[in-house]
Amino acid sequence: MSTLNASIGMNEVLTLSAFLFSIGLYGLFTRRGIIAILMCIELMLNAVNLNLIAFDRLYVHDGAGQVMALFSIAVAAAEIAVGLALAINLFRLRAATNADEADGLHEPNGFRN
Repeated sequence: MSTLNASIGMNEVLTLSAFLFSIGLYGLFTRRGIIAILMCIELMLNAVNLNLIAFDRLYVHDGAGQVMALFSIAVAAAEIAVGLALAINLFRLRAATNADEADGLHEPNGFRN
């Protein structure tokens, strides 16, 4: 039984990363739901993490790219927590998760006079 031992080159990794980032950017500009927007931001951050690890593997070989990617994942987890808290607050105040409804959250009680 033979195993496939193929190595993925830098061009393929950068192409995949650009594709993931483009999908996330397109979704960021076209989606109105807060949850969908957060998912698109996460997709873009994952593309950046893929680039960090790929360049670390190609040039540096000391693990700095992997450490930066882990730090980025931790920051992304905090960003998701804050984003979901805002989405829950918006849903409680307006009964909607549309990003266009979030413009009045800075007013007292979330409503304009």
